Amino acid sequence: MAVLCERAIDRPPGLVGLPVDFRYCDAGGLRDAVRGARALLLWDFFSTAVRDVWADADALEWIHVTAAGVDTLLFDELRDSAVVVTNARGVFDRPIAEYVLGAVIAHAKDSRRSFDLQRARQWQHRETQSILGAKALVVGTGGIGRTVARLLRAAGLEVRGAGRTARSDDPDFGEIVASSNLRDEIGWADHVILAAPLTDATRNLVDNPVFTAMRPGTHLVNVARGPIVDETALLAAVGTGHVAATLDVFDREPLPPDHPLWTAPNVTVTAHMSGDVIGWRATLAAQFADNAQRWLAGEPLLNVVDKKLGYIPTGDR
Repeated sequence: MAVLCERAIDRPPGLVGLPVDFRYCDAGGLRDAVRGARALLLWDFFSTAVRDVWADADALEWIHVTAAGVDTLLFDELRDSAVVVTNARGVFDRPIAEYVLGAVIAHAKDSRRSFDLQRARQWQHRETQSILGAKALVVGTGGIGRTVARLLRAAGLEVRGAGRTARSDDPDFGEIVASSNLRDEIGWADHVILAAPLTDATRNLVDNPVFTAMRPGTHLVNVARGPIVDETALLAAVGTGHVAATLDVFDREPLPPDHPLWTAPNVTVTAHMSGDVIGWRATLAAQFADNAQRWLAGEPLLNVVDKKLGYIPTGDR
């Protein structure tokens, strides 16, 4: 089994004892490591190196990605092959939901302004908003979106989902509206949470017409992928004060130091860390080890991705 790491000296924890010949490598060594390998663990889950060495993957049966999103991995030759792709579904659901709840509360309580006033040593009494009864539209109705919805509901928000198919009486969202009709639905929300996979259908889903349709003061939280949002339209919307945003993902990562989002008004930037709580690497490795045991025993693998869709089809997303 080849294990692609950001650096060849990296080692996922907890794999000792598996009856597997592990070939640890970085992107430069992947071509040699993948030759004859029956499986590939993408510990460096944002790497796009697999496409470059695909012709050398002569025995590959299974690729496991230690991330929920698989958009950086998939390419046409892999989609058309018999290679099974699995992901880290479930590991990040609760941490990301906690991040979203924290972002919603921080926005309602005007925490950015409080931090600025503290640095200026300025005492200024203000009134802030309550999240009780606020409306949140969660775009993406997979595992992460559902966990977000449950936590926001528990905190007193009114929640709807946006997915491929509109429907009512969903156990987590109540009502799900069609994401293809997002422009007409977005004005309902005080908070818009992006938790959908990046696919052809979701790329630039939140564009200028959608921003224009948002009510003034809408708070956008993106914990999905940067390209789901049209960045030019986002900059225009936050620049006029029409929208505030909490952003954990971006078109380019790391976000360049001179990027205007760093200093845009009413924008909070974090470094693609919404799901990364203490111990997350050990959890990812344990999840993979469990699947590896199943693979070695010839049992069905868990978290199998539909390569055509780009995610695990557990209901409308």
